[in-house]
Amino acid sequence: MAPGRAARDAAVALLTAVLDDGRTLDGSLDPYSGLSTYRALPDRDRRLAHAIAATALRRHGETAAILSRLITKPPGKRTGPLMRIIEIAAAQILYMGIADHAAVSTAIDQVGDDHTAQHFKGLANAVLRRLARERDAILADLDGPRLATPDWLWQRWTSSYGETTTRAIAATHLVEPSLDLSVASDAEGWAGKLGGIVLPTGSVRLVPSGPVDALPGFAEGAWWVQDAAAAIAPRLLGDVRGKRVADLCAAPGGKTAALALAGAEVTAVDASPERLKRLAANLARLRLTADTVAADILQWAPAETFEAVLLDAPCTATGTIRRHPDIAWLKKPADINSLSAIQAKMIDRAATFLKPGGALVYCTCSLEPEEGEAQMRRALATGAWSLSPIDPGEVAGFAAILTPDRAVRTLPSQMPDDNPRLAGLDGFFMMRLIKA
Repeated sequence: MAPGRAARDAAVALLTAVLDDGRTLDGSLDPYSGLSTYRALPDRDRRLAHAIAATALRRHGETAAILSRLITKPPGKRTGPLMRIIEIAAAQILYMGIADHAAVSTAIDQVGDDHTAQHFKGLANAVLRRLARERDAILADLDGPRLATPDWLWQRWTSSYGETTTRAIAATHLVEPSLDLSVASDAEGWAGKLGGIVLPTGSVRLVPSGPVDALPGFAEGAWWVQDAAAAIAPRLLGDVRGKRVADLCAAPGGKTAALALAGAEVTAVDASPERLKRLAANLARLRLTADTVAADILQWAPAETFEAVLLDAPCTATGTIRRHPDIAWLKKPADINSLSAIQAKMIDRAATFLKPGGALVYCTCSLEPEEGEAQMRRALATGAWSLSPIDPGEVAGFAAILTPDRAVRTLPSQMPDDNPRLAGLDGFFMMRLIKA
């Protein structure tokens, strides 16, 4: 097998799993239950396969538009993996700077080795060579942000945030994101060691290079990976030292770690035993402790009530497309209604876990108002809660993320930087409620 072929075969399988089979990219990459073609690769090839597949997903809208122009007569339904092979090669040629001849020749071999796709070898060769030859002209007139965003999301975001902000959000999705770290102590020192910067919120941000577990400080438990926006949520519970705090839907555990580091007695609850095992392993590396409970929080009944609760509710995760480009192509409008109904039930259930006067911080990594602002209005209308406004000082003076009601709304287009790789945030909604 030619060098790099196995990684590119895995990239085709990953792209197919997402776009044709509806699997999440993270699930397909899982070292225990992911795609066998990916899991069988050595580490270096895994990283290459992941990078190619993620780029292809990030640029899927653009590539689909380009190929529809170049392939004027669709080849029909029985083409096997033809179009995914072409798309993987196109991602390398157009967006990754990989040598054209390597991307083209490998793709032609892949097409030729498949008994269904091999009949279209000439088509693949002609399309990919034209892409390589006319790359600059082909890319010149593309509206990347618009093509990268499905119509239904573009319309929703334009309605909620306006077209200028929507375009800025979508442009951020085209840039491979930074690596954000929450550090146990000495953010400036670790930024220096890792070649990163300290954000106003205290997170350390750097352009990733190589495996995360090979970076200085990982083995010692000096930091954990957590988007800078996500790191805000546990701080909104204030001083939790010595308090009993429940972290609901806790895995993978970044918020649990922050609460434990702040001195809380944390009970981390998640429906997935496997995800809780990873949470426990992360806490062990960080030398932090928390009780873990595998349970559906809509059924769980703790023996005692808590002084504070953090609920990071399941959501459409449309605020994390910059890190998870598959979400743009997997989520559907109906998901918003079904998930917002679950979120409302979870907020109501969380009230039963709290002592009177206890605080609930609710957050979702979604840009959809139904999963954020509408949940706040509904919860307050029940009479079970009062709103606890968030002050600029609680978010390191980052007042731009505060809504008129003094909840938090972060957008991917915020936190600008001259280097696009060091800009942006995940999109979150956060509110703090007090049990009546």
